[in-house]
Amino acid sequence: MAAAYKNNPTLNSQRAATRATDEYVPIALAGYRPQIFGTAYYGTQWSESKVGSSTLTSQNVSGTTHSTLWPYGVGVTISQTIYDGLKTANSVRSAESQVRGQRELLRNTEQLVLLDAATAYMNVLQNSALLELQKQNLQALREELRAARDRFSVGEITRTDVAQAEASVATAQSELALAESNLNTSQAVFFQVIGLRPNKLSPGRPIDGLLPKTLPLAVETGIGKHPAIKSAQFAVDAGLSNVKVAEAALSPTLTLNGQASSDYNSQSYVQRTTSAAATLNLNVPIYQGGAEYANIRQTKETLGQLRIEVDVNREQVRANIVQYWGALQASKAAIESAQASVAANEIALRGVREEWRVGQRTTLDVLNAQTALFNARASLVTAQRDRVVASYAVLSATGDLNAARLGLKIATYNPKVHYEQVRDAWVGVRTPGGD
Repeated sequence: MAAAYKNNPTLNSQRAATRATDEYVPIALAGYRPQIFGTAYYGTQWSESKVGSSTLTSQNVSGTTHSTLWPYGVGVTISQTIYDGLKTANSVRSAESQVRGQRELLRNTEQLVLLDAATAYMNVLQNSALLELQKQNLQALREELRAARDRFSVGEITRTDVAQAEASVATAQSELALAESNLNTSQAVFFQVIGLRPNKLSPGRPIDGLLPKTLPLAVETGIGKHPAIKSAQFAVDAGLSNVKVAEAALSPTLTLNGQASSDYNSQSYVQRTTSAAATLNLNVPIYQGGAEYANIRQTKETLGQLRIEVDVNREQVRANIVQYWGALQASKAAIESAQASVAANEIALRGVREEWRVGQRTTLDVLNAQTALFNARASLVTAQRDRVVASYAVLSATGDLNAARLGLKIATYNPKVHYEQVRDAWVGVRTPGGD
């Protein structure tokens, strides 16, 4: 479980997505900060002036003059928004809600990965046990076939009994090959989810001690803390802020602009011109084509959808808890039943074999008894696997399956660390991770 928490690519991908979502907050906070632009230019300017004689004066001046200038200049512009209809404030609230919602999605992904890890672990154990049972079953059937051939050679049984034993051996060989394939598949999934090769796995144990005591308490816990529900609720908060952001398009905006520049050789006989200006600009929207109204209506409809999604997630969590709680109780009963079945079939097989030796039972009876014992043992293995997986599934359904709750001895990932590192960053292109 600790290895899956650290190595699983799906979980690491979701952590990266959470870090990317953190950047929405400084993006929104940029609306509070000034914008500064520098400008510079350089060029050439050529002109020609032709002067003729004047009929209005006694002067007689004529000729052509040429001038070539090499103007250049630099300037800086500063713009600071003073009021924007609370667009920036609501954008920040929306971004913060998105960050909180993304953290809940990360928590939900952590739950799913840990559940997948527990399932993969138990599947390897189950398929390993089933493979061993198949080997034992095949060995037992081969012994029955050998005994049948010996008795056939002395005329105690017919060729039909030998054929039935041979058919059972052939079927067991096919099932053994399938069991080997299932084990290889489960080992591959184990490596995919956990990032390690399964080697010398310890028996899995259920985690009943971490579960709520009753089904109503489990449902109450899940409704109150499941990350899927909380993520949907934060999405509603973000949607409400987005509506206010859209409505800000109908509000006036007030900005303070400052500009300073120096121009050189821009005119003949003028070496430098320096200017500076500061203006307070009020922009009042009257009609902008109607797109802003459509955008407001759209965000309101999206908000309504997000509110419905909260109910959808809540009912899904409730259904999952009831389903997995029932599966857990059924697996407990299945273990008791399988244990009783194994004990009874062991006695039955011994009895059938004794009766077969004295001619009171047929070879088919022995083969059926052996198959029944194998099926009972396989059912017990499956029920034990289901018992452990169901306990983890219940804890996941209640929203409480995480590294801290399981007591994993590993440093847990804290998404708040990255958020605090980037929230108030004004400049810089390198991530806190160094990229």
